[in-house]
Amino acid sequence: AQQGRVREKVYGKQKIYFADQVSPGRRPGRRPRCPAALTRRSPQEQLPAASDAELRGLDAEIAERSGQLQALQQSCRHMEAELKDLNSSMTTPEIAREIEALRNDCASYTEKLERIKSATNHVTPEEKEKVCREQQLYRREWRRRKRMATELLDAILEGYPKSKKQFFEEVGIETDEDHGVELPATT
Repeated sequence: AQQGRVREKVYGKQKIYFADQVSPGRRPGRRPRCPAALTRRSPQEQLPAASDAELRGLDAEIAERSGQLQALQQSCRHMEAELKDLNSSMTTPEIAREIEALRNDCASYTEKLERIKSATNHVTPEEKEKVCREQQLYRREWRRRKRMATELLDAILEGYPKSKKQFFEEVGIETDEDHGVELPATT
């Protein structure tokens, strides 16, 4: 920049450097119009101006290279996608192990099914119905007793000065929710 071969332009905090060329309208020996041009070296030290044919040739080369760049970028994206697919798929030995594991599972399930079919202690529909009725009875009784206990505790807590949690701790009451117990679903 000090020798005049490269020019410097300051834009705020940024500086841009570019090659100083002889402008097509300026001839050597002619007085420059701007004061910054007075500090320049002689045109022989500067880069020569490019002709229109050279500029068109450079533009064509830039367009050709841009096309090549786009083609290479597209090819690269395609190859990266293919690589990602290949990396996410299983290899032949992994597939063979998976097939063997599935065959072993299938064999064990088949064996278990045969044992269940050959068992003589099957539950009859009458026994099943009896068990279901008993479960409904117990569930209904559980709900009734829980509702009665909740109503009784709420009545006690109306005149109690402390919180419900503190009362339960003092008396030693454990709720179903404390132990994560839920009523069984209806069958």
